[in-house]
Amino acid sequence: MNVSDSEVVASILSGHGYATTGNIDEADLVLINTCSIRENAEARIWARLRDLRRLKRKNPGVLIGLIGCMAERLKEQVIEKERLVDMVIGPDAYRSLPSLVAGAEAGHKAINVLLSREETYADISPVRMDKNGVTAYVSIMRGCNNMCAYCVVPYVRGAERSRDPGSILNEIRELFDNGCREVTLLGQNVNSYSFVNNGEKTNFPGLLEKAALTDPLMRIRFSTSHPRDISDELLYTISRYDNICRHIHLPVQSGSSRILALMNRDYTREWYMDRIAAIKRIIPDCSVSTDLITGFCTETEEDHQATLSLMEWVEYDFAYMFKYSERPGTRAARKYPDDVPDEIKARRLNEIISLQNRLSARSKRRDTGKTFTVLAEGRSKRSPDFLSGRTSQNKVVVFPGAGISPGDYVNVTIERSTSATLIGKAVK
Repeated sequence: MNVSDSEVVASILSGHGYATTGNIDEADLVLINTCSIRENAEARIWARLRDLRRLKRKNPGVLIGLIGCMAERLKEQVIEKERLVDMVIGPDAYRSLPSLVAGAEAGHKAINVLLSREETYADISPVRMDKNGVTAYVSIMRGCNNMCAYCVVPYVRGAERSRDPGSILNEIRELFDNGCREVTLLGQNVNSYSFVNNGEKTNFPGLLEKAALTDPLMRIRFSTSHPRDISDELLYTISRYDNICRHIHLPVQSGSSRILALMNRDYTREWYMDRIAAIKRIIPDCSVSTDLITGFCTETEEDHQATLSLMEWVEYDFAYMFKYSERPGTRAARKYPDDVPDEIKARRLNEIISLQNRLSARSKRRDTGKTFTVLAEGRSKRSPDFLSGRTSQNKVVVFPGAGISPGDYVNVTIERSTSATLIGKAVK
């Protein structure tokens, strides 16, 4: 989501004479796009802001702005107490950036963190930050209505609202015409996408089908799905179109129904397992990834073991794994003590990571000898003679690239794997 927001910001500013630079010392304006979801992300932002003081000392005229999720929550601290920035702009106020920059240049406080019930930036054509030109993100909605106890997103990004499907499809077609061959549809919960125009309702399966029909050579991915809302209708839609990628990111957070209830996730372990069973039945070649939080309030060893056993049962292809960190203002911060000692959180996280490493390795071994259609995205970081791309299942593949260009579809037979990568050769 932050990449998508940065592209919107770059587009707005480019319309007012600004251009991006890869050299921060050349910049007249530095904007730091922030995330408040986890404590370590905020810690990195604080370190970066303090590091930018040297830029101010070297060039007092440079303007520094804090944008995104941290803006609303920390506006007074960063602009008045710490005096680290010249402006603070929330995720729904990017259109006001040019006037706020002008105000900051005149020495005024530049703050706009108002949340909107309508803003989707649907009419803005983002400046693409991914230089490969092959893949792109397309935001289909903003905000979130799910009040998960640990999550700050509804408070900093506001209520859920969906973009007009026409603007989304036009953006996808424009990307395809410019050489892009894969888009990822983005939303905090894409399953709840809903847009009504003249009495005609478009839900997420309907939008996904329309996106797939733009061109069979345009791959479609999406993120993120909420387990409560992932429907058989969506799964059957995926199964009907080869260019809808066979990968679903389905955050479970915990394998314990008791902890899920405390998290206000609105599903049980059994519900989640039913949805996984439906994915495997309807889309047998689909990979599944997840998010996991360990050490949530009151989590016991039994709860932790329930998470490990669920991981074994699902056999996730990969996962994002974190220790619980209390976020100010959330329901958990208000109602529940953060009572799991950090050393226990660390030990449980290490066990989760160790298990997932084994599951990921097992998943990659199963791919050895199989042939996949891979979208070549660019040169391998380790060798210019090799290309890197991904399978429909979102697994990275490296293969010799003679005669192949980024944007090409290539059949690759997998010969071996590392901990993170499949390695193969192109075949006809």
